[in-house]
Amino acid sequence: MVEKLRQDGISGPHDFRPAMALKDEIRQHIWRTMGRDPAKPNRHACFTGLAYSVRDRLIDRWIRTQRSQYDTLAKRVYFLSLEFLPGRFLMNYLISLQMVSEARQAVEELGFDLEELEEEEWDAGLGNGGLGRLASCYMDSLACLGYPGYGYGIRYDYGIFHQTIENGWQREQCDNWARKGTPWEIRRGEYLVPVRFYGRTEAYTDAAGRQCFRWVDGEMVMAMACDILVPGFGDNFVTNMRLWRAKSSREFNLDEFNQGDYIGAVEAKVQSETISSVLYPSDEMEQGRELRLKQQYFFVAATLADIMRRYRKLNRDFSELSDFVAIQLNDTHPAIAVPELMRILMDEENLPWEKAWPVCEKTFAYTNHTVLPEALETWPVDLMRRLLPRHTEIIFEINRRFLQGLSTRREKGEGLAQRVSLIAEGVSQRVRMAHLAIVGSHTVNGVAELHSRILKEDLFRDFNTIFPGRITNVTNGITPRRWLAQANPALAQLIDEAIGPEWITDLEQLHKLEPLADDADFRRRWIKTKRDNKKRLARYILRKIGLGVDPDTLFSVQVKRIHEYKRQLLNVLHVISLYHRIRANPEANVVPRTVIFAGKAAPAYHKAKRIIKLINAVAAKTNSDPDIQGKLRVLFLPNYCVSQAEKIIPAADLSEQISTAGMEASGTGNMKMSLNGALTIGTLDGANVEIMEEVGKDNIFIFGLTADQVVSLRASGYNPRDYYDKDAELRQVLDSIARGDFSPEDPHLFAPIVEILLQQGDYYMLLADYRSYVDTQEDVGRLFLNRDEWARKSILNTARMGKFSSDRSVQDYANRIWELKPLPNEDI
Repeated sequence: MVEKLRQDGISGPHDFRPAMALKDEIRQHIWRTMGRDPAKPNRHACFTGLAYSVRDRLIDRWIRTQRSQYDTLAKRVYFLSLEFLPGRFLMNYLISLQMVSEARQAVEELGFDLEELEEEEWDAGLGNGGLGRLASCYMDSLACLGYPGYGYGIRYDYGIFHQTIENGWQREQCDNWARKGTPWEIRRGEYLVPVRFYGRTEAYTDAAGRQCFRWVDGEMVMAMACDILVPGFGDNFVTNMRLWRAKSSREFNLDEFNQGDYIGAVEAKVQSETISSVLYPSDEMEQGRELRLKQQYFFVAATLADIMRRYRKLNRDFSELSDFVAIQLNDTHPAIAVPELMRILMDEENLPWEKAWPVCEKTFAYTNHTVLPEALETWPVDLMRRLLPRHTEIIFEINRRFLQGLSTRREKGEGLAQRVSLIAEGVSQRVRMAHLAIVGSHTVNGVAELHSRILKEDLFRDFNTIFPGRITNVTNGITPRRWLAQANPALAQLIDEAIGPEWITDLEQLHKLEPLADDADFRRRWIKTKRDNKKRLARYILRKIGLGVDPDTLFSVQVKRIHEYKRQLLNVLHVISLYHRIRANPEANVVPRTVIFAGKAAPAYHKAKRIIKLINAVAAKTNSDPDIQGKLRVLFLPNYCVSQAEKIIPAADLSEQISTAGMEASGTGNMKMSLNGALTIGTLDGANVEIMEEVGKDNIFIFGLTADQVVSLRASGYNPRDYYDKDAELRQVLDSIARGDFSPEDPHLFAPIVEILLQQGDYYMLLADYRSYVDTQEDVGRLFLNRDEWARKSILNTARMGKFSSDRSVQDYANRIWELKPLPNEDI
């Protein structure tokens, strides 16, 4: 490899650039790349100059990594996800390259502070929540472990919306995250992939007399590749996310412009490029639903074209595709890849169905991320037939052959074909994308042990019978580089001093902290680190919303997407209970709390948006009441994102993971907060079950119904009013909401919330779990008063989180699902 570099005129194996002090490199980029005077840089110019200097180093390593992959003919994994949520890149890159100190010194010599420069970067608007953040953690681990692989998605112009709070209500604004440009993106303007929509299929007979099909006519949109680099830690391995941006196949209609139709002249271009404009356009209108399906096929088609381009370079038979290619479908959004690969193999590569289908099955694997039936995507057949006519034919043929195979099975059972069919019958036919992904994949995995059990025994029980062993589990994980080393440098330094730095690539090393939980001096330093993080968050809260909070209070944190099943409302009911208790007895000795909420509700999810309004209304009343001062503080931080999470999570004392049991697939916020020393209060849901097994029942606060009890209670006839009638405190809380105590300007504003609980059946069982939750919160308060014992349990939470590294998750995928081997670092 070194000799190859020399042949290319490159000086050595470690860097392609001539040696230069980082400070001078920054100045060079300010001058020559940005066209600014390096003698008078402002903060943004210095950030950008540093960013380009860092990117230079990454590109050097990335090119070497790409060459090594081709030299070894390594099998690669392609991770298809409609969203990634990488957060800011600068500090992550500096940590991976192990050049934080060098960068800090260089920018200080230029008159700037590294942490201030970090604030110049806007979070990349490429994802929404847990799904996208998990994808980014997995990309980090792929690179850290040296696995040949790429992430594929869409390069959104605006991404998820920017959330503001106006009079307590969520308001959505465009998140123009790249308005100043982004130094991290490498645009491949010379590499455009055509993607077809609409049109029709055409049958013809080939030279061998076989009937064949081709997709013709319709309209064409071009997909432009944009690469963002993903480095490993402390080595030369760098891979990338390849994100697709929509470009019109026609830039401008000069004839229409000259005839005075100025809007029509650019209309086709604007409509084409809308595909990559916004993450999750609203699907309340038909146009929004069509745009969502367009987005999914757009990135899948461009990605499959890229994969096949690489594979053709190997000059291998397509029957060997799965020996060199593994494709992971991250949720159902990319499931249209199954018929797309079949179309390519049959219509372009002339494989018969009998040869193409086994290749397809052996190539795909599918990760399910939800047990909520309404979250399992389905598409109207009429819409799919109009937008993707050839794929609709292929889906129906997949379904015909699949159901035909079932007809010979003894255990067919009553209604089996109807339950597992890829096509749901009803007023109109719909394509079940989860069923398509299951039938078209060799492995389907859930993301926590409980979740995977529910998939096997309930949601996909029939498929588990038809395909025994196909459904498995890979528990989610988080990257310690981002969620401890970067987010919590003070704690990371304390851990380094105690056990060494090896934990950053081997999180099981944290077990060495366990004996230190009984060390009084170490507990004291641990408490100080947590308090410093709480002071940092307090300054951030004051700056963002003008509210002062006391770092010596218990910081109770619930930060996640706002959804009824995640039960932010249950948290609010507890807050109102505390408010009433303090009002009734102002002299009582209570544990002072700061209750922190953050998260976004989908724009069309009006119930969730009303819960946000209630949180802010309760906060306004509580924070302005003189009898409550110093005892209870409530706040909602707007525009929750990765960079905000990096400030909140290290400061959390209590991690609120209180979803209805059996409804959260896994969760990763629970892992992040435990890793940073927070104690969890939660139901036995998602990964909470496994966290409890790891940290120990004495070091976590578990309450409420189990998943099996939820099912049983529903089946027996759950009546939420029974709980309302029997619990005076609960009745007081709900009555105060219903009569407008928190909305005197509109007394009926929150009545619909109480109506959902009492009259519409309380589907998420808040009232059934209320008393257990409130009583468990009292246990939390009592323990918090014993700061030494709290610190001991906090240390044990961190020490026992080794299982929840995304490195372990990716290793599991690579060994059991992808059959992938890492590249030796010495080959790069």
